[in-house]
Amino acid sequence: MRLADVLALLDTWYDPRWAEPWDHVGLVCGDPDADVRRIHLAVDPVEAVVAEAIESGAGLLVVYHPLLLTPVSSVAADTAKGRVLHRLIRSGTALFTAHTNADVPADGVNEALAAAVGLRDTEILEPTDGGGTDKLVVFAPVAAADAVRRAVTAAGAGAIGAYDSATFTTSGEGRFRPLAGADPAIGEIGSVEVVDEVRIEAVYPRPLRARIVGAVRAAHPYEEPAFDLVELADVPGGPVTGPSAPATRGHGRVGPLPEPTTLEALAAQVAAALPGTAHGVRVAGDPEKEIRTVAVGAGSGDSLLEAVRRSGADAYVTSDLKHHRASESLEQGGPALIDVAHWAAEWTWLPVLRRKVEEAVQGTGDTVVTHVSTIVTDPWTFRA
Repeated sequence: MRLADVLALLDTWYDPRWAEPWDHVGLVCGDPDADVRRIHLAVDPVEAVVAEAIESGAGLLVVYHPLLLTPVSSVAADTAKGRVLHRLIRSGTALFTAHTNADVPADGVNEALAAAVGLRDTEILEPTDGGGTDKLVVFAPVAAADAVRRAVTAAGAGAIGAYDSATFTTSGEGRFRPLAGADPAIGEIGSVEVVDEVRIEAVYPRPLRARIVGAVRAAHPYEEPAFDLVELADVPGGPVTGPSAPATRGHGRVGPLPEPTTLEALAAQVAAALPGTAHGVRVAGDPEKEIRTVAVGAGSGDSLLEAVRRSGADAYVTSDLKHHRASESLEQGGPALIDVAHWAAEWTWLPVLRRKVEEAVQGTGDTVVTHVSTIVTDPWTFRA
């Protein structure tokens, strides 16, 4: 297959628009017109994985974690990221990332983890679609208006029916006085500043609220941008909000076990279902606690603890839980906690992706071989 055709499939399943505003997903290097006969799947684009992909003759390496998530000023071959990119480009191996956009949909990372744990008929913990409509009102200096509009529409605001990029702008005058400790983009400490500003309005799906606010803060030149978030009344079938549809995408999953078990037995089941790592499986809670309902959160799961508590789950399987957050959750009567290796939890998605690629290729006349890397790229290597 042409690389462009493979990318089209991946973008259909894991739309880049579903990624968080801070994320960097998509094609990192590679020629879309090149032929791909072998696809290598992995969690991390580290040197060992890249070497494995190249040695196998892969034309495409698909990873979960972005190589260039944080900005770099150089990709010289004497830097870690540079070495990876140089090896990929020299070998003609493309690199593609699907990260937070792969977390949220069906057949995504969270659903893969839930299935590995043994959950069926799961629900979404924190939806990113459905659930009503809000309106953003943000005030920006005239010179920055276009940048703010582009940022919020790229984050999902301004979609109405068959239209997107729908915003409304009015002109006005902004006044403010920077106080001691401020770092104003415009004006001076202690002086009242008057600025020609515009008021930008756009609707957005309510579950995208945090994403929209993040886009505003990232694009706005002010240290403290002014904005309003207005919940709109639901008008069933109306032209603006439409009916409140059930969520189909979101972070985390929660569902019942086939039959009740104990926390100790569930932990053993999780350990057996995931690839082995030095991290192992850490558990917080009474080993004999009865577990009927389990929540999962792929990746670092601190941010979902409150949603898990509201869901009524008896246990929560995730990674990278911090001491204070875990302790506070338990003290407040929250669920038992099962902390697994970050890499191991997300690895469960790779066989799902392999199946999807193989099913998509069947009957097309194309021949593409897929391989799931089993190299353990979790950074922790042993316990002392």
